[in-house]
Amino acid sequence: MKAARPRTVFPAPRALAALLLLIGTLLATGGRALAHEVRPALVQIVEAPSGAAEITWKQPVAGEVAIRLSPRLSGGALDRPPDSETISPAYRIRVWRLPADARLSGQTLSIDGLNMTVTDVLVQARLRQGEISTVLKPSRPSLKLSADTPGGAAVPAYLRMGVEHILTGFDHLAFVLGLLLLVGLNRGVVKAVTAFTLAHSVTLACTALGWVRVDPAAIEVLVALSIVFVAVELIPRPGQPPSLIRRRPWLVALAFGLLHGFAFAGALAQVGLPKDAAPQALLLFNIGVEIGQLVFIAAASLVILALRRIRPSLPFDTEALARLAPAYAIGGLSAYWLIDRLAGLF
Repeated sequence: MKAARPRTVFPAPRALAALLLLIGTLLATGGRALAHEVRPALVQIVEAPSGAAEITWKQPVAGEVAIRLSPRLSGGALDRPPDSETISPAYRIRVWRLPADARLSGQTLSIDGLNMTVTDVLVQARLRQGEISTVLKPSRPSLKLSADTPGGAAVPAYLRMGVEHILTGFDHLAFVLGLLLLVGLNRGVVKAVTAFTLAHSVTLACTALGWVRVDPAAIEVLVALSIVFVAVELIPRPGQPPSLIRRRPWLVALAFGLLHGFAFAGALAQVGLPKDAAPQALLLFNIGVEIGQLVFIAAASLVILALRRIRPSLPFDTEALARLAPAYAIGGLSAYWLIDRLAGLF
């Protein structure tokens, strides 16, 4: 009888799912930053009773890369270099200060290059004659600055912002993926995700509304640490009693959800909330985060189930690294984030 050919050792479906989803998300995020930026930009206009005005332009960037967008006023006030400019990891912020004779009312605000993108621009203008809150789109890249100018409210754009933030938040997705792999595809994952949702909703609201203030850099360190913790828990410990996170994953998800909510609020603060519709915008942003999270969980679950289905037909052994590959993939990334963010504190 011919001896059976030994099977090649290869990561199991859960390991493949973790690696493919993490690598795919990283590549998708990086590629999109260079090609199709969907995070909204923001124009804030504040006109004083004297007629002097301050115009702030917040444009999303990815590192040093930004799509070519420029705000314009028909009177030419924004054609000169800005009075100040700062760059954060997520946004480039430019500020122009206009004299009392600027006469903004009646001028046309336009965004050069907007028609060549898929980006929206939130417009929040507080003029002497009234307030404007609307959205400029590639199909409508300009508007007349007048209190009676028709236009949709800017609030619905926050739903898209929430979806975009979670789907490009690689660290948050790594945590959710680790939690999913830890709990498994059963009813326990519903409890864990619900607890995570409730927790980050509370801290997101408290921080965005100004009730609680935290150090964003410290929060980012703690978020990375939470992912390291989950990765460590993915390592099997034969013969040892199950840890707290395995016995009560919803409890740990609740605790770490508070940290992630602070981080979500930091992203929302980059754009800000509309003055007269803060609760609505906050609610839509949070719903957007949940939609993005559920989309990712559904995609991860489908990949895991698909790999389980094809596993019997594979010509190699898929058991040896089944429980180690996810832990090392997620743990390695989160350890890098932790070290990098700790270095940024000093």
